[in-house]
Amino acid sequence: MVRDSLWERVEPLLPKVERRARHPGRKRLDDRKVLCGILFVLYTGIPW
Repeated sequence: MVRDSLWERVEPLLPKVERRARHPGRKRLDDRKVLCGILFVLYTGIPW
């Protein structure tokens, strides 16, 4: 997981997206988990 100290610095930079009532589309993923996955790919060098 992403450390709390890093998350506190990154979270304010992310846009706040409200879920649309009509045509909601795909459910959003947790931003912190997405960041964790991106950092994992960058750190390990595995293919996306």
